[in-house]
Amino acid sequence: MKAFTSETSRFVAVPGVNCDTDQIIPGRFLKADRAQGYGQFLFHDIRRDESGELDPAFPLNKPGADSATILLVEDNFGCGSSREGAVYALVDHGIRALIAPSFGDIFYNNALKNGVVPVRLPLALCDALAEHLAEFPDAEVTVDLEKSEVILPANLGTHPVSIDPFAREGILRGLDEIEMTFTYAEQIQAFEQARIASHPWLGR
Repeated sequence: MKAFTSETSRFVAVPGVNCDTDQIIPGRFLKADRAQGYGQFLFHDIRRDESGELDPAFPLNKPGADSATILLVEDNFGCGSSREGAVYALVDHGIRALIAPSFGDIFYNNALKNGVVPVRLPLALCDALAEHLAEFPDAEVTVDLEKSEVILPANLGTHPVSIDPFAREGILRGLDEIEMTFTYAEQIQAFEQARIASHPWLGR
């Protein structure tokens, strides 16, 4: 996965409390070859009109929105099924961080495993951020994982970002859990050798 240290970007507010993983990527697209990119399916059914064309009113379809790498989403984002494809769709679209009052638990962990930083902020602050964006559509947010903080525009302040330390280390280094394990190869080998030396019957 791509390493994440700090990201400054325009952000897009995607509406919808309890936006589930089927809205993020409908299940019928999960059989598609990911080598072709899941980003094309992101919010497929809710960002298109009845004819299947992109709805110009949907936030991600507005001019300049494609350059945004941070999304402001609503409460309980990513609830529903455990499909990891929902995070794949965000990653393949270029999304690096999400800001919300809360996330579905499994989705939250899937995001961390794929290098997407989920930032939890109080509901009132998320609402204030959405109001600011409505007035200033070019406003930017910085998610700084090295400093464990998010810097909001105007007078909305700087706030801590708290994620699991192991996940944070992996994202900073661009390593998944298996790759992180390999970084301890020498220690693992030394432990195994010492274990066999002290318990030789284990090697029989």
